[in-house]
Amino acid sequence: MKYVYELTISSSPHVHSPVSTQTIMRDVLIALAPALVGSIYFFGFRALLVTLVSAAACVFFEWAWCKLTKKTCKVYDLSAVVTGVLLAFVCPVTIPYWCIILGDFFAIVVVKQLFGGIGKNFVNPALAARAFMFSWPALMNTWVKPGFDNAAGLLSTADAVTSATPLSAMHQGLLPEQSIPALFFGNVGGCLGETSALLLLIGLAYLLFRKVITLRIPVAFIGTVAVLTFLFPQGNDSMTWMAAQVFGGGLMLGAIFMATDYVTTPVTKLGQVIFGIGCGVITVVIRYFGGYPEGVSYAILVMNCCVVLLDRLGRVKKFGAPKKEVAAR
Repeated sequence: MKYVYELTISSSPHVHSPVSTQTIMRDVLIALAPALVGSIYFFGFRALLVTLVSAAACVFFEWAWCKLTKKTCKVYDLSAVVTGVLLAFVCPVTIPYWCIILGDFFAIVVVKQLFGGIGKNFVNPALAARAFMFSWPALMNTWVKPGFDNAAGLLSTADAVTSATPLSAMHQGLLPEQSIPALFFGNVGGCLGETSALLLLIGLAYLLFRKVITLRIPVAFIGTVAVLTFLFPQGNDSMTWMAAQVFGGGLMLGAIFMATDYVTTPVTKLGQVIFGIGCGVITVVIRYFGGYPEGVSYAILVMNCCVVLLDRLGRVKKFGAPKKEVAAR
């Protein structure tokens, strides 16, 4: 009797590990939980509903695409859920449900699945979808004043009081009216998941504890923004201006959860450092000279396109390799 063994062989190295895509994405969701709780506190239960709708839509579109193309469906790996949550986090709480669902379709189908699925997209799906959603700029630039008494309704946001974000003032070279502690704790207007630096740092601590990410990219990213804004305070007090630039806007969210995406960032150590520095430089340039007050999303998207080059720059010299072979690389 002849036995035929059908084995699925993946690329080497073949090392057994309890870490999987599902466990990594689960840890990211746990790390995002404090910021989600904070968004509910600052903006009301609509923040939770927007996040749930976005996550559910991403899961549905991934499932539907796999069924349509007759591919193995792996929505259980939670990657689609993470994309949905992150997209909700970079939108205002007043975003219409139809708009964020359309963004979810763009993130999952256009950015992720059309390029081959998880691990093959070259830019961050949530940030690419956010850029696409700016086709409706009025919807993406309506900011609600924080406070549970001013919470946007679950179905209608007409009664919510709007307010300017700290970056709106800083884009004009002025210090925001909010204090630095208010920026740090999150009692300010902005996207529903980016306002509280404290809660995002708690998420960072968890990811570091679980060894999901390293500090290279976040430190290079945030550190570059801090140094540049300290050196060029636009006529303001250097320390206050730097703190406002670091704690205000989406820098913390982008540096911790977007710029550290495994698929769209370099794998080499030097490449990761250069990636973070590049993100920081572009962010400051857009904040200072661009027509839009925030540059984090676009900075990460631009640097996503440079990952292949950065990995080539950061390749480690093979031990014992002849000089001709090294030069050929």
